[in-house]
Amino acid sequence: MTTIPPLRQRARPPTEAELRAIPWMQALTLSERDRASDALIVTEALPGDTICRIGKQATYWFGLVDGLLKMSNDDSQGPVITFTGVAPGGWFGEGTVLKREVYRYNIQALRKSRVAGLPSDTFHWLIEHSLGFNRFVMLQLNERLGQFIAAREIDRLSDPELRVARSLANLVNPVLYPSVGEVLRITQQELAYVVGLSRQRVNEALASLQAQGMIRIEYGGLRVLDLAALRSSGPR
Repeated sequence: MTTIPPLRQRARPPTEAELRAIPWMQALTLSERDRASDALIVTEALPGDTICRIGKQATYWFGLVDGLLKMSNDDSQGPVITFTGVAPGGWFGEGTVLKREVYRYNIQALRKSRVAGLPSDTFHWLIEHSLGFNRFVMLQLNERLGQFIAAREIDRLSDPELRVARSLANLVNPVLYPSVGEVLRITQQELAYVVGLSRQRVNEALASLQAQGMIRIEYGGLRVLDLAALRSSGPR
């Protein structure tokens, strides 16, 4: 029986293509970029692997190069809540790293995913020395606040269609997930995990959203046709 090594032992340096795909690298000076590049690692997460775990000290700031992740409180003492999905291009956990705290949520891979990590010491060095990096993190924090306010609202919605519409809007947020674009590569089962509904209800909601011209279901995912409509979906 083959034993799969832990995530950290699978880590490797990023490729040039992976470095170019990291959005905040473009905000750094050449010397800052060299320092960040030397510190960055990339690892391959398998379905079910946990990248961040409740109660564990934050030692890296993470970003998703490719794949799909889920943020939840599965191991907490309260009711299970899925906060949001994490789509390609997204970096997460900056608030926890800034405060040098332990995680209050789990981040789990829903499919095979490539995850990049920047050590917390390098993160804090960039905070102290890079104006461009500070601007990026401030924009992230502001957008993240809006995302979690929306997630709180989604959790209270009883209408499956509204839950799916708002969740899709979060997953294609161009600031938080710049690598997604208009096409979100996601299966109906993966979306069901993120939204917290059955696959059947998600399928019905997607069909209705497509009929209204907000999305188009394509092979391997869906295309967002009207992001504003998804964001503003409300009781009809």
